[in-house]
Amino acid sequence: MADSLVMVEAGFPLLSLMIATLPLGAALIWLVPDAGKARWIALFTAFLDLGFALAVVAGFDPAHAGFQFVERAQWIPTLHVQYLMGVDGISVLFLPLTVLLFIGVILASWNRVRTLTRLYYTLLLLMESVTLGIFCSLDTILFFLFWELTLIPLYFLISLWGIGPNRRYAAVKYMLFMLVGGVPLLFGFLLLAFNHAEVAGLGIPAGLMFDYLNLLATPVSAELQVTVFFLLLLGFAVKTPVFPFHTWLPVVAMEGPVAVTALMTGLKLGAYGLIRFVVPLAPDAAQEFHWLLAGLGVVGILYGALAATAQTNLRRMLAFSSISHVGLVVLGIASFNLQGIQGALFQLLNFPVVAGGIFLLAGYLHHRTGSSDVISLGGVARTMPLLAAFFFLFGLAAMGVPGTNGFPAEFLILMSALKTHTGAGLAALFGVVLGASYFLVIYRRAFLGPVRSAVVMDAVDLRQRELVVITALAGLILFAGLYPNGVLDLTRLTSENWVAGLNPPRP
Repeated sequence: MADSLVMVEAGFPLLSLMIATLPLGAALIWLVPDAGKARWIALFTAFLDLGFALAVVAGFDPAHAGFQFVERAQWIPTLHVQYLMGVDGISVLFLPLTVLLFIGVILASWNRVRTLTRLYYTLLLLMESVTLGIFCSLDTILFFLFWELTLIPLYFLISLWGIGPNRRYAAVKYMLFMLVGGVPLLFGFLLLAFNHAEVAGLGIPAGLMFDYLNLLATPVSAELQVTVFFLLLLGFAVKTPVFPFHTWLPVVAMEGPVAVTALMTGLKLGAYGLIRFVVPLAPDAAQEFHWLLAGLGVVGILYGALAATAQTNLRRMLAFSSISHVGLVVLGIASFNLQGIQGALFQLLNFPVVAGGIFLLAGYLHHRTGSSDVISLGGVARTMPLLAAFFFLFGLAAMGVPGTNGFPAEFLILMSALKTHTGAGLAALFGVVLGASYFLVIYRRAFLGPVRSAVVMDAVDLRQRELVVITALAGLILFAGLYPNGVLDLTRLTSENWVAGLNPPRP
């Protein structure tokens, strides 16, 4: 695989400009005397960043399987750590979707954040910057740096602006889970660097290597692959989250700011790490333990769906629903074929649009009624028809109804799973049906029927700025559902190389 992933150097540092614009915008927030301008500066910066991200997608050549827009500079020369950035068919579409979700979060926070507004929007912009860095990093230490830097803004966003009484507990729990998950991740990357030094016969530190493509091309013994596989799997499983490392997500969903929770459910960075690092860097071990990946996927699908059926709060239901849907991604990865990996990527690209969008809608509802408990709702469709209609559309996409972007993703994953892990595929089918039932039941109770609360009766429907964001996301749902080739063509060559890397030609 590494031989075919030729890097195309960037003539202009577009990726660096995209990432650096956000900290500059954050600095500008503090330089402008009027604190009330913070949200406008954050919004302008995010839209500027969206332009850069769209420019990357527009300039991306889907006929080239390797990394494009590559930027390289020495960072820590004595350890051979580089500032190495680039995107391929796996990562390129995450850039505009990530920025679009952050724009939605900024607009959702427009009139809700009234204290420490400068700090709030600064943390959002910094969080956006390091998230984009994760998708662009091609040096494992640089990736790990961006990975760990996500913890700082999220900790303060949850603990300072959370809506639950236990928000500080939720922030600490999230922080501890992520710190523990980062330890095996770093050890896995270090073991691969030490192995390169041994294979090259140069010793340490002269032979250390953290360059992703060089690591792909470096032989790794079967024993070391198993160790690296489990270390990286553990590190990424915590963030995904994979059962049983999921317990932080429902807590954060209930205690943290709803808009920020939309980021955490919409951006599945752990699942991206499984695709980018775990399987390609330990391909033999991944195939040896394919049953483990498939099992984790199925358990996540069924557990998340069953837990969601027992919820009486929209936010907790959506949190468990996202655990179920990310289980489908893991199952698709475990199929180790083109349909499976393209379906998994498609599903991951759906998360910022569907999971992020429906959580934003839940946030709009909570802001108007003061609660997302079903018992406090009822009849929402009568007073907020637009919100109810969009919530239903996003729910249909989450269920994988034809015509929405959820259908091609789930169809590809289920077909590949039925071919490679028939039992797991059948269990996943049951989980999909269960997912439809819990959504329809809770939707009927919360949105339909008579109005039971004076707060719901007096609530206003979606405002113009909210409608713009939700309409844009809904448009993406329908476009990708009716024209899935727009996504599949862009990811096909890179996905083919990903699958080919699992069975490299033997000399």
